[in-house]
Amino acid sequence: MTTVTRRSLLIGGVALATAGAGFPKLEDPFTLGVASGDPRPDGVVLWTRLAPRPLDEDGLGGMPDRVVPVHWELAEDERFQRVVRRGVQPARPESGHSVHVEPFGLRPGREYYYRFQVDGHLSPVGRTRTTPEPWVLGQDLTMCFASCAHFGEGYFTAYRRLAEDHPDVVLHLGDYQYEYAAKAADVRTVLGPETRTLADYRLRHAQYKTDADLQLAHAVAPWLVVWDDHEIENNWADDVPEQPDPAFPARRAAAFQAYYENMPLRRGARPNGVDMQLYRRLGWGGLVNFHMLDTRQYRDDQACGDGWKTCADAGLPGRSITGAAQEEWLLDGFRRSRSRWDVLGQQVFFAERDRKDGPEKETSMDSWDGYLASRDRVTRGWVDAGVRNAVVLTGDVHAHYAADVKLDWNDPASRTVGTELVCSSVTSGGDGNDTVDQVQLRNNPHIKLHSRRRGYVRTRFTAREMRADFRTLPYVRTAGAEATTLKSFVVEDRNPGLNPV
Repeated sequence: MTTVTRRSLLIGGVALATAGAGFPKLEDPFTLGVASGDPRPDGVVLWTRLAPRPLDEDGLGGMPDRVVPVHWELAEDERFQRVVRRGVQPARPESGHSVHVEPFGLRPGREYYYRFQVDGHLSPVGRTRTTPEPWVLGQDLTMCFASCAHFGEGYFTAYRRLAEDHPDVVLHLGDYQYEYAAKAADVRTVLGPETRTLADYRLRHAQYKTDADLQLAHAVAPWLVVWDDHEIENNWADDVPEQPDPAFPARRAAAFQAYYENMPLRRGARPNGVDMQLYRRLGWGGLVNFHMLDTRQYRDDQACGDGWKTCADAGLPGRSITGAAQEEWLLDGFRRSRSRWDVLGQQVFFAERDRKDGPEKETSMDSWDGYLASRDRVTRGWVDAGVRNAVVLTGDVHAHYAADVKLDWNDPASRTVGTELVCSSVTSGGDGNDTVDQVQLRNNPHIKLHSRRRGYVRTRFTAREMRADFRTLPYVRTAGAEATTLKSFVVEDRNPGLNPV
C-alpha cells in the first residue's frame, strides 16, 4: 500500500488549470479539507465545500452568491502522474458551495488519490479506495469506527490516531457535531448560538471541519456516516423534539440540509425538506455487508417520558426504533446476504443494559431497551435468515463496551447469537476516567468490557475472524495524547461471542 505522507495530505502537489475567469479571484476556498465516502466496486463519492472564510456568522463561508466551477482529478498515484478521471463540478450557493462528485467505471478493490482546484488554489490530497467485487473474500479489511465529538469538550486527537492506523474505511456512528452553544467549562470556544437555522448548522459544521485532526481522518480513507441525535437536537424522535417546539420541522429540515452539504454522501441522500433517507447497504466484497441504520428519523417517541426507567410500555409489540419500512429493508438484507460478516452500523445501545439491582430492570428508554419488540424482530430476523456472523456497532454512550448479544434477554443462559462493539466518544464528556460501573457488569454478565476513557475502535475482518481493538486516550482536554489498546477481543467465524486476546 502506498503511504499517504503528511506533505501530500496538507499540500496536494502542483496546480491545475485555473477556472472562473471574469470574476474576482477567491481566497483559498479549501479550508474545510476533503473527504470521500460510500465506496462501491466501480466508484466512490468525492467531497469538498468551498469556504474561504469558514467562520463567518452567516454560514456562507465567505463565498459569493454565484455558481463556482470546481475542477477535480482522480489518480492511481499521489503524484497524479496516472490520472484516471477528471472533470468539473459546479458548487452552488443553494448547496452551501459543497461538491459531491461520483466518478464511476473505476477498478474494484483499488486505492486512488483525489484533489480539487478553484482559481489556482489546490486542495489537500485525499486517499480513497473502491470496494472489492462482490464475490471476493480474500481481501482483509481494517475498519475503524468513532462517534460523539464535541468541539468544546476536547481536542480531536482520537481522529488523528485513527488516521495513523491507516484504515481501509471509517464508520462514523453519529453525534459528528453538537447543537449546543458554548459552555463555561469548554476548553475550545464553540461559535454561534444553539443551532436552529441553516446558517447556524452550516457554521457549526464548518467550525468542526476546520480541525486539522478531523481533516486528516477524512483524507486517509472513505467514510460511511450516519447521524444520531445531536446533529439535529438531543434525543429527537421522528417529529417529536426533546421539548415542545412548533418550529421543529423547520429546524430538522435545516439540519438535514447542512448534514448533506458537509458529508461525503451520494446524491440519492439529498434531503427533501424534513425527509432524508440515510439508511443504506454497502458490501465489502464477499467479506462484510454493512447495513447502515437510522434509528432517529422513523422511531416512535421514547417510552415513559424517556430517561432510565422501569417501563412496561417499552415492551409494547407495536413500538419500533427503525420504522416498518427500514425494518423490512433490514430483514430482507439479512435474507439476501451471502457475506461472511453482517455488520449493523447504528447509533444506540443494542444489548440489554440493566443498571438496577433486584428483579426489576431499569434501562435506557432512548436505546433498543426502550423498543423491545423491535430489537427482538431484528435479532430473530438475522437468526432465522441464517446470517453467518452478526456484529452490531454502536456509539452514543461515551464509553467503550463489548457485549455478547443474546437471543432471549429474560434467560441468562440463552444462547449468544451476535456481538456488539460500542465505541467511546472522541471528546464528549471530557477526559473520562478509569471508574468501572460494577453494578452494570454485575447485572449484565453478557457485557465483557466497560471503560469511560475516550477513543475509538479498530477492527480487522478476515474470512476466519474479526478482531476488535479498543483504543483509548488518557486525556482530550489538551491536545496530543497517544492512543493505546485497552483490550482486544476476537470473534471467530461461526462462533458468536467475544474471546479476549
